[in-house]
Amino acid sequence: MSESLLVETADGVLTITWNDPDRLNGLTGDMLDAASDAVEGIDASTRVIVFTGAGRAFTTGARLDETISGTEPMDRANRLIRAITSSPVPVVAAVNGPAAGFGASVAFAADITVAGQSAYFLLPFTNIGLMPDGGATAVVAASIGRARASAMALLGERLPAADAADAGLIHAAVADAELEATVQTIVTRLATGAGVAYRATKEAIAAATLGNLDAALDRERDLQVQLFDTADFAEGTTAFVQKRAPKFVGA
Repeated sequence: MSESLLVETADGVLTITWNDPDRLNGLTGDMLDAASDAVEGIDASTRVIVFTGAGRAFTTGARLDETISGTEPMDRANRLIRAITSSPVPVVAAVNGPAAGFGASVAFAADITVAGQSAYFLLPFTNIGLMPDGGATAVVAASIGRARASAMALLGERLPAADAADAGLIHAAVADAELEATVQTIVTRLATGAGVAYRATKEAIAAATLGNLDAALDRERDLQVQLFDTADFAEGTTAFVQKRAPKFVGA
C-alpha cells in the first residue's frame, strides 16, 4: 500500500485517506489503483466506506507533474468511479478542503457527501485545455441540472461548499469544526443500519439517475485522450506550472 494512501478498517467502516498533504493530495495512478483495490476488495464485514483527505485538502485531482497521455490514466480513474458507484455498501465523502478535478468527481460519485464550510469544489479542466472526467459530465448534470452543470464545467470556477449544498450537489455543508462529528454520526447510523436495504436502495437510485454513467465514462475517456494530444493542453499545463494565464490557440 502506498504511503500516499491510507486504508484503515474499524467497526465495519473502511476509511480511505488521500495522504500527500504537501501536494494537496494530488493523485497518482498508483493511488487510484490502491483506492480501487480497497473498494473492490471489501468483505462482508464492511458496512460503510469513507473517503477523506489528510491536511487542508480533500484532493486537488491528478498531479500535473506526471506524464498524462493515452488511455491508461483514464482507465485507472474510471475504474475507481465505477467501484464507488457500484459498491454494495454506502460510500461517504468527508470533504475537508478543496476537491478539484478528479477529486471533485470522487466526491460527487459518493452516495453521501458532507463538506466543511471552507471547502470548495472545482472542475478546472477547461482551464488547462481538458474536459471534465470521472463521470462528472453525467453526475453533476444529474444532480443540479444541465444549465448549472454546463456553467460549472465550462467556466471552471470554484463552487463553495455552501453553494454546492444549496444546489443539491452534495448532502450538506457544515462548520469545519463540526465536519468530523457530523460524518461520524452519519457513518455510525449507516454501519448499524439495514445493510441489505441500503444495497437495494443504492442500486435502485443509481439505475434511476445514473443509467448513462458507463457510457459517459467511456465518452469522457475517448474525448479526453484526444485532448491530451492538443496544443492547448500542452500550453495549459505549462502555464499552470509557471503560474501564469494560458494562451490557448484552439488546437
